[in-house]
Amino acid sequence: MISVTEDARKQNINLMSEKSLDDSYFLRVGAKGGGCSGIQYLMEFDNKVKDGDEEFEDEGFKIVCDMKSLLYIFGTELNYSGGLNGKGFEWSNPNADRVCGCGSSFSVW
Repeated sequence: MISVTEDARKQNINLMSEKSLDDSYFLRVGAKGGGCSGIQYLMEFDNKVKDGDEEFEDEGFKIVCDMKSLLYIFGTELNYSGGLNGKGFEWSNPNADRVCGCGSSFSVW
């Protein structure tokens, strides 16, 4: 499972509204090679579920992840901080052994 905090859910809904995306869109999350620590997080809006995708719903908010990425980010929580010193999305991944300073990439052993 991948979860989204209330703040992250609200921010994603606001972003979807700003982009005039309808109810067919959802948040696609994933992981791919790259970044300072070796694996970087992916996050985008999409409206097409692909073969092999896993679908999650967190309080009415739909999240989709491909199976390969899910191996790296299962159990991860996405948060959003709107404070002056740390505005942006933050990933809390229980599978990460090391996280880069900006928090956008990680490694696993």
